[in-house]
Amino acid sequence: MILSPYFYLQAIKLALSQIWANRKRSLLTALGIIVGVASTTSVIAALSGLKTNVLTEFESFGANRIFVFPNRPDDKPRNLYPFDKIRIKPWEVLEIQKSCPSLRAITPITEFGVTVASDQKEIEGVTVVGIWPDWHAAENRKVIDGRMFSLVDEGSERQVCLLNEAAVVEMRLPESGVGSHILVDGRRFLVVGIVETIQSKMFGFGGDTSEIFIPFSLAVKLQGGSGFIRVTALAKTTELSDEAQSEVTRTMRRIRGIQPGDPDTFQVEAIDRFIGQFKTVATGITAIAAGIVGISLLVGGIGIMNIMLVSVSERTREIGLRKAVGATPGAIMMQFLLEAMVLCLAGGLVGVVVGKLFAIGLTFIPGAGLEHADVPLWAVLMSFAFSAAVGLGFGFFPALKAAQLDPIEALRHE
Repeated sequence: MILSPYFYLQAIKLALSQIWANRKRSLLTALGIIVGVASTTSVIAALSGLKTNVLTEFESFGANRIFVFPNRPDDKPRNLYPFDKIRIKPWEVLEIQKSCPSLRAITPITEFGVTVASDQKEIEGVTVVGIWPDWHAAENRKVIDGRMFSLVDEGSERQVCLLNEAAVVEMRLPESGVGSHILVDGRRFLVVGIVETIQSKMFGFGGDTSEIFIPFSLAVKLQGGSGFIRVTALAKTTELSDEAQSEVTRTMRRIRGIQPGDPDTFQVEAIDRFIGQFKTVATGITAIAAGIVGISLLVGGIGIMNIMLVSVSERTREIGLRKAVGATPGAIMMQFLLEAMVLCLAGGLVGVVVGKLFAIGLTFIPGAGLEHADVPLWAVLMSFAFSAAVGLGFGFFPALKAAQLDPIEALRHE
């Protein structure tokens, strides 16, 4: 049966008048929808904010950054691939530097924990990082005072170091700290530069913790030549990132004598792959979280069905009168379906507004990383669509009951 647009307009007006006439009951009925939509949009806003924050951190590293790690092939026995065979050696990094023209900067990185001390304070378990001079370009970390390491520092294994600002404060060094001396595992080091402190804590760097950097050659020597080494490199441009990865892979396979068909004993990764993986995981988590919280919408739908059944019972005589003057079962059914949907959509609108206010509140929580929390447009549209679907689904049975009432019995109803 096709109903005119005028019918729908009048039906919506009647539905709104019914909601207004029973304001308190309608509000309590729609409360489940309001809570469901508000909680769903709030969760989506929080997850979207976290996703944006993490992606911003990723992208601040640069999409042309490449990482090389030692890697034992899957399902291969350890005796065939011991750590000494798969670990990255300093001479391999030199060979990569020589053989990969698409790279602009490269540095091996090795870390170890020791006790460091100044004249004012001793700190245990501080991570000391061995780097090449190219580390500053590869990691986008500038020296804000003093100087960076030179090739002479690296080649001569000089006992010099760089500190970040947090280390200067924690070790109570005077002024900038440049020119001071500290003890690193009992050895006297001269502070030649201060590196900016970054807030990012990805890949083990950053935050407000103390950072101490020494020449890579000296770090290897202090570890007895057996420490874990990873590599960070920077392609000349983002467009050359894939070519640079291929060059590094070919070089490593060649210098390690890996035959065609044999698995790699190393791993080459790029930031853009991490970004893609994170986006996939974040989208899945958002969908699951929204689905779990969205269950409350179904609970709200039960309340809608309940009140619509009550409404049908209260308006039985009205339904009988409508049928007596020619209203068809289809028109009666559509009237009650529209009332349920309008009630749900009204609750959805209030829920979206409440969710938006929650999202704004999340941005003011200090240290939560939710500065970018916001309700995306797709979440708003989804909330309204789901609210309408709940109204349609849970309003169907009461509407069907109203449509099937016998007009004579309905007119006799008291």
